Amino acid sequence: MKHVSAFCLFLASASVAQAACFADYKARQDDPLQLHYGVVRLSDDACPSKDAAKRQIARRIAQDGWELLTVMSLSTKEPTDRQRSNAGQYYLRY
Repeated sequence: MKHVSAFCLFLASASVAQAACFADYKARQDDPLQLHYGVVRLSDDACPSKDAAKRQIARRIAQDGWELLTVMSLSTKEPTDRQRSNAGQYYLRY
Protein backbone atom coordinates (compact mmCIF):
# COMPACT_ATOMS: atom_id res chain seq x y z
CA MET A 1 0.00 0.00 0.00
CA LYS A 2 2.90 2.37 0.71
CA HIS A 3 4.18 1.87 -2.81
CA VAL A 4 0.82 2.82 -4.32
CA SER A 5 0.64 5.99 -2.20
CA ALA A 6 4.19 6.96 -3.13
CA PHE A 7 3.48 6.38 -6.82
CA CYS A 8 0.30 8.52 -6.68
CA LEU A 9 2.25 11.30 -4.96
CA PHE A 10 4.95 11.07 -7.65
CA LEU A 11 2.36 11.35 -10.44
CA ALA A 12 0.70 14.34 -8.80
CA SER A 13 4.00 16.19 -8.34
CA ALA A 14 5.08 15.43 -11.92
CA SER A 15 1.90 16.90 -13.38
CA VAL A 16 2.29 20.07 -11.30
CA ALA A 17 5.93 20.43 -12.36
CA GLN A 18 4.95 20.20 -16.01
CA ALA A 19 2.25 22.88 -15.96
CA ALA A 20 1.75 24.37 -19.39
CA CYS A 21 2.88 27.85 -20.27
CA PHE A 22 0.94 29.85 -22.87
CA ALA A 23 1.79 33.13 -24.59
CA ASP A 24 -0.23 35.34 -26.85
CA TYR A 25 1.64 37.39 -29.41
CA LYS A 26 1.38 39.56 -32.53
CA ALA A 27 3.36 38.97 -35.71
CA ARG A 28 3.76 40.37 -39.21
CA GLN A 29 4.84 39.51 -42.73
CA ASP A 30 5.78 42.00 -45.42
CA ASP A 31 5.02 42.15 -49.13
CA PRO A 32 2.08 42.22 -48.82
CA LEU A 33 1.71 43.37 -45.24
CA GLN A 34 -0.08 40.76 -43.12
CA LEU A 35 -0.63 40.71 -39.37
CA HIS A 36 -1.74 37.94 -37.08
CA TYR A 37 -2.49 37.34 -33.43
CA GLY A 38 -1.63 33.91 -32.09
CA VAL A 39 -1.43 31.76 -28.99
CA VAL A 40 1.42 29.30 -28.45
CA ARG A 41 2.26 26.69 -25.87
CA LEU A 42 5.83 27.14 -24.63
CA SER A 43 8.30 24.95 -22.84
CA ASP A 44 8.36 25.39 -19.08
CA ASP A 45 11.74 27.15 -19.18
CA ALA A 46 10.20 30.02 -21.18
CA CYS A 47 7.86 30.96 -18.30
CA PRO A 48 7.92 33.46 -16.72
CA SER A 49 10.74 35.00 -18.81
CA LYS A 50 9.37 37.20 -21.59
CA ASP A 51 12.81 37.26 -23.22
CA ALA A 52 12.93 33.46 -23.37
CA ALA A 53 9.36 33.40 -24.69
CA LYS A 54 10.24 35.95 -27.39
CA ARG A 55 13.19 33.87 -28.57
CA GLN A 56 11.14 30.67 -28.66
CA ILE A 57 8.17 32.25 -30.48
CA ALA A 58 10.34 34.18 -32.96
CA ARG A 59 12.20 31.00 -33.89
CA ARG A 60 8.99 29.02 -34.40
CA ILE A 61 7.10 31.57 -36.49
CA ALA A 62 10.14 32.51 -38.60
CA GLN A 63 9.94 29.14 -40.35
CA ASP A 64 6.83 30.46 -42.11
CA GLY A 65 8.25 33.93 -42.76
CA TRP A 66 6.64 35.71 -39.79
CA GLU A 67 8.37 38.37 -37.69
CA LEU A 68 7.45 38.65 -34.01
CA LEU A 69 6.16 42.08 -33.06
CA THR A 70 5.32 41.57 -29.40
CA VAL A 71 4.55 39.03 -26.72
CA MET A 72 1.39 40.30 -25.11
CA SER A 73 1.19 37.99 -22.10
CA LEU A 74 2.46 34.79 -20.50
CA SER A 75 0.27 32.54 -18.40
CA THR A 76 0.10 29.07 -16.91
CA LYS A 77 -3.69 29.18 -17.24
CA GLU A 78 -5.47 27.67 -20.23
CA PRO A 79 -6.24 30.31 -22.89
CA THR A 80 -9.73 31.78 -22.70
CA ASP A 81 -12.41 31.12 -25.30
CA ARG A 82 -11.91 34.70 -26.50
CA GLN A 83 -8.17 34.12 -27.02
CA ARG A 84 -8.90 30.90 -28.90
CA SER A 85 -11.46 32.63 -31.09
CA ASN A 86 -9.26 35.68 -31.76
CA ALA A 87 -6.25 33.53 -32.67
CA GLY A 88 -8.28 31.44 -35.13
CA GLN A 89 -5.90 29.38 -37.29
CA TYR A 90 -2.96 30.63 -35.20
CA TYR A 91 -4.21 29.06 -31.99
CA LEU A 92 -1.46 26.61 -30.95
CA ARG A 93 -0.24 26.49 -34.57
CA TYR A 94 3.37 27.03 -33.60
